[in-house]
Amino acid sequence: MIKRDYWLEIIENAWKHRSLIWLSGVRRAGKTVLAQSLSNVEYFDCELPSVRQQLEDPESFLSGLNKKRIVLDEIHRLRNPSEILKIAADHFSDTKVLATGSSTLQASSKFKDTLTGRKTEIWLTPMINADMVAFNNVDIRHRLLRGGLPSFFLSSAIPERDFQEWLDSFWSKDIQELFRLEKQYSFKKFVELIFTNSGSIFEATKYATPAEASRVTITNYLSVLEQTYIAYIIRPFSSRKATEIISAPKVYAFDTGFVCYYKGWFQLRNDDLGFLWEHFVLNEIQAKTQKRDIYYWRDKRGHELDFILIGKNKEPIVAECKWSVANFNPKNLKIFRKNYKKGQNFVIAQDVNRAFSRNYEGIKVSFVSLADFVKNLDSSSTLLAVGK
Repeated sequence: MIKRDYWLEIIENAWKHRSLIWLSGVRRAGKTVLAQSLSNVEYFDCELPSVRQQLEDPESFLSGLNKKRIVLDEIHRLRNPSEILKIAADHFSDTKVLATGSSTLQASSKFKDTLTGRKTEIWLTPMINADMVAFNNVDIRHRLLRGGLPSFFLSSAIPERDFQEWLDSFWSKDIQELFRLEKQYSFKKFVELIFTNSGSIFEATKYATPAEASRVTITNYLSVLEQTYIAYIIRPFSSRKATEIISAPKVYAFDTGFVCYYKGWFQLRNDDLGFLWEHFVLNEIQAKTQKRDIYYWRDKRGHELDFILIGKNKEPIVAECKWSVANFNPKNLKIFRKNYKKGQNFVIAQDVNRAFSRNYEGIKVSFVSLADFVKNLDSSSTLLAVGK
């Protein structure tokens, strides 16, 4: 069993502060294997009728496991999953509980109590740099093409059938059970369109006709995808200046492998790499910060910056993603900094081995590797000093 040490350390550290951890992430992200690779845990698969029967009496179940470390996998299969978690947190705090599910607690109507203040949430994203090291394959092109679901990444060939089977399973096991949506064709068509248009500005009306759904339904579908981690909504950064885009979000698909598959990319061209690298950088930032409060910037003349993070002094931090340093043009950054003079500027490039800085008409830009960038992020999405 491959040990994903980065995530195991996050779980162990979380247990030091709270007894209850909620581990979420998309289907086949590796939650079950990760949970089973923890040391000294008792594992319970809530998809099994025998396990669900044991959990019908939460107090008796937990009494027999006092002071142990337990995993409740796929807990949303229970009739009342929030009940056992609340009892565990309030009355069996000496028992360490890791509960997993494909969606957030709030995504399911079964959860009557979101356990605010009782739990630590950990979002298992698609594979990050540290996972590639653990899986003994650091070929970034391989990761971009196959994606970050472990079984897809490890496949000897592009698992074409698995991509479609994953979407079918997502519909039947997550969407139907948690949201009870109708119109399977419309929803799955919308998901496919999100994958093929990943990274673009979202306008609901453009999806309504091909998905055969109303604008209101499309907006609801997007909300569902956001709650289940299938789509990342990146909203515009703005101080509401008349020249800026202030409301139209950009939507990114959760995984580069699905983007490539639905675009029909089975080999990557050099022109594809920068686009996919941007997705990978976003995934890495979210894995480290465990938050989604990342923005982009665009003005009405089409000048755009990839990502804006908010620093500890509320200053906007620019993060431009480039496959190569040679691809960077400071023009858009200069325009942005005319209005937002304070804040750090970074170019995160795949071909940077050692951080360095350049000055563009008084604007300092740090060129860094992705590893250097994310190791200086904290869970408050605050960027510490990088390259100083």
